[in-house]
Amino acid sequence: MKSSIPVAVFLALVTPATWAATALPTVTVYKSPSCGCCGKWVEHMKASGFPVVAHDTDDVAIHKARLGVPMRMGSCHTAEVSGYVVEGHVPASDVKRLLSEKPRAKGLVSPGMPQSAPGMDMPGNAPYEILLVGNDGRTSTFAQH
Repeated sequence: MKSSIPVAVFLALVTPATWAATALPTVTVYKSPSCGCCGKWVEHMKASGFPVVAHDTDDVAIHKARLGVPMRMGSCHTAEVSGYVVEGHVPASDVKRLLSEKPRAKGLVSPGMPQSAPGMDMPGNAPYEILLVGNDGRTSTFAQH
């Protein structure tokens, strides 16, 4: 019995540190204060375990330009996480994969506003792509949904 007490104390001290080490990074979102689907995407990210800081702004374009979102790839909101841009309604699972794989790239984009994407939540299952934007601005398919 006495030998189990030090083990229990050790586990009590180490387990929270292990959980903290695997915590997801904060997602910073720039969105219009009047856009409902942006708010729904923020909720999707939170429900997937991401801490989110949302900034309402009337000029999201400034952040798109600063983060290098290609003009033709824009959507309604722009986010950044761990040095990557996340443009539009990108599923949290794709963001987690991006952070796990750590490609040399600007980040992920979901051009336009795909109706089946997280936050849009429209009926049906319209297919859409998530694109990886390279540091040179070129895009490639990252995921298909």
